[in-house]
Amino acid sequence: MSDHPSRPPQHVAIIMDGNGRWARQRSLSRLEGHHQGSAVAQDIVAAAAQMGIPYLTLYAFSSENWRRDSAEVSGLMTLLQHSLETKADELHEKGVRLKVIGERDALPHAILKTIEKVEDQTKENTRITLQMAISYGSRAEIVHAAKSLAEKVRDRRLNPEDITEQLFSDHLYTAGVPDLDLFIRTSGEHRISNYLLWQLSYAELVFVDKLWPDFTPEDFKEAIATYNTRERRFGTAA
Repeated sequence: MSDHPSRPPQHVAIIMDGNGRWARQRSLSRLEGHHQGSAVAQDIVAAAAQMGIPYLTLYAFSSENWRRDSAEVSGLMTLLQHSLETKADELHEKGVRLKVIGERDALPHAILKTIEKVEDQTKENTRITLQMAISYGSRAEIVHAAKSLAEKVRDRRLNPEDITEQLFSDHLYTAGVPDLDLFIRTSGEHRISNYLLWQLSYAELVFVDKLWPDFTPEDFKEAIATYNTRERRFGTAA
């Protein structure tokens, strides 16, 4: 299979599902599953950059994940902090721009400062933009955008009749990033899970049975190949 598909998607988003089940099958801790999942994510970012995909969004931690066991949440935050600190230079050298989308105020201060540092370090990179969805929920994102627009209307900086789909998009966390072309979810689950609901309106959906820690760059390329077989109509008649 070619590393350069004839019609590469501009924006791919992935729900990296299955770390916990992968670990349980091997009598490992859930955090060991997350560590393996983190390594796989790095491989997929490299594969996406190699294939010329300009935007990749990974669902790293949902707003609902805060309700998980406190030890697991703490471990995930430690893993996130470590990954950001140790991989920042490598991301920069490979031309990766990092952006984090989600409710930043919910994150520990130390992690937030590290995120801001890495975002600033990589902000001029153009090979691929990696969006990490952390403390993210799509409904909350849409409400946040609606509130921002409502405040502008209240302050007479915006007329209600001037609100368009594009203007609304410009108030989402993903402002400036094209809508999704391809959505991938691993682990055999067929759910959207409050992920990029506005942005995936016309995306192609690919569900993969493999658990995320078993997902490989070849699996990713296969998902892209599947995308390339689809005829996209964007709501128009067949």
